[in-house]
Amino acid sequence: MPLSIINSFASWVLKQRIHQIELFLKYPNEVQEELLHNLLTASENTVIGKQYEFSSIKSYQTFAERVPIATYEELQPLIERTRLGEQNVFWETPIKWFAKSSGTTNAKSKFIPVSNEALEDCHYKGSKDLLCLYLNNNEDSELFLGKSLRLGGSSQIYENNNTFFGDLSAILIENMPIWAEFSSTPSSKTSLMSEWETKIAAIINETKNENVTSFAGVPSWMLVLMNKVLENTGKQNLLELWPNLEVYFHGGVSFSPYKEQYKNILPSKDFKYYEIYNASEGFFAIQDLNNSSDLLLMLDYGIFYEFIPMDTFGTPNQKVIRLADVELNKNYAIVITTNSGLWRYLIGDTVRFTSLNPYRIRVTGRTKHHINVFGEELMVENTDQAIAKACQITQTEVIDYTVAPIFMQDKEKGAHEWMIEFKKRPSDIGLFQKVLDETLQTLNSDYEAKRYNNMTLNPLVINVARENLFYDWLKERDKLGGQHKIPRLSNQRDYLEQLKEMQSIKV
Repeated sequence: MPLSIINSFASWVLKQRIHQIELFLKYPNEVQEELLHNLLTASENTVIGKQYEFSSIKSYQTFAERVPIATYEELQPLIERTRLGEQNVFWETPIKWFAKSSGTTNAKSKFIPVSNEALEDCHYKGSKDLLCLYLNNNEDSELFLGKSLRLGGSSQIYENNNTFFGDLSAILIENMPIWAEFSSTPSSKTSLMSEWETKIAAIINETKNENVTSFAGVPSWMLVLMNKVLENTGKQNLLELWPNLEVYFHGGVSFSPYKEQYKNILPSKDFKYYEIYNASEGFFAIQDLNNSSDLLLMLDYGIFYEFIPMDTFGTPNQKVIRLADVELNKNYAIVITTNSGLWRYLIGDTVRFTSLNPYRIRVTGRTKHHINVFGEELMVENTDQAIAKACQITQTEVIDYTVAPIFMQDKEKGAHEWMIEFKKRPSDIGLFQKVLDETLQTLNSDYEAKRYNNMTLNPLVINVARENLFYDWLKERDKLGGQHKIPRLSNQRDYLEQLKEMQSIKV
């Protein structure tokens, strides 16, 4: 069958979904209410369903009063029971897949349950809807005349008590529908390779002669790959190698720091960038317009949404509201109830609504300080523990510190830059740096992956702060005492640059 016919047919099939999307655009709150009812009914006979008597919950108010907001640490005992083989704990159908994700206080990794329903009705549905919305906005697209270059995680699938765990991307590739496998490159075998340097070489070898029309992946990792592609082929930009490239589907980390670098290697005003918002816990939102980075909240993926205004988050008066009650341009922490059995789960992300009809959002950050410019998801708990370990090994004492990213420039990789004020300085700053870096890798598997062979992140950089630098910085801003403190981690360089400017000035 000619590729042009396949392209036309695939486009027609995908665009049939537009009518269903229009339904939840027209009746968003009704769709969400029905979804919550269905989730509760499906889980009445589970362990958690009996504990909270789901069978007698007939309204959102009762649901909110009876079922508590939960963090991963609070759900972990139930998740571990399922990982050990027990079923019907928090979801009605067997859970055999767990997406491994780092970032918790108590463990190196989280294991997020992924049900068959979540695979089909959330993750894969989200991928199809991404294509559907893109094709609906770009009638002349020739997306299916070629293939989509995908760049997933490096994790293998591991078996434990008849359950399996690995990177979400590896789980999705392992269970991928035939239609997606047919239209993707490289092969699943190459995509699932664990050794990153070998994997990137294999991807380049396998894809450089393909007709690639789109690519998908995390901006930081994809930039590493694309620079390697140009280096390997001797091309000046990607369009010389793949002239039919038309769109990059991206998510996972902020695209802002990388935008100009992508424009340099994709010098075409017609090239499109489409953002998605997904995670191990689910597929949440999709850019639905060509020239806006606002994301359409997808309301029929088996996920019921609630929101906590950030000005009440973590306080005794914490407020939790439904989608119907959100306001424009306020920061909210997201709470989700899913078809994988996550009940009122706090995923740790913050968003603000840019539109209420339809509901569109932008991801604004995390509920905690973090650095996630390169997908490393570095948490304050990680850096605090790493500082403590480095101080212990080198017999030093730290007064305060802050960390910011060094953004990728051209082909130069990123890094983390630290400003540390010591009470007792290390005799060997190189050893302190080494212990700090290695401890962070031990504590955080995502940071470890980005630091592997300096693939995305170069070794961290340490600036030794002069005496009283942080005190003077706070004093200048009238923030001495009380609850004021130094921001430990930031995705921007503002704080660090201010401190570096003050480094030579003694107040």
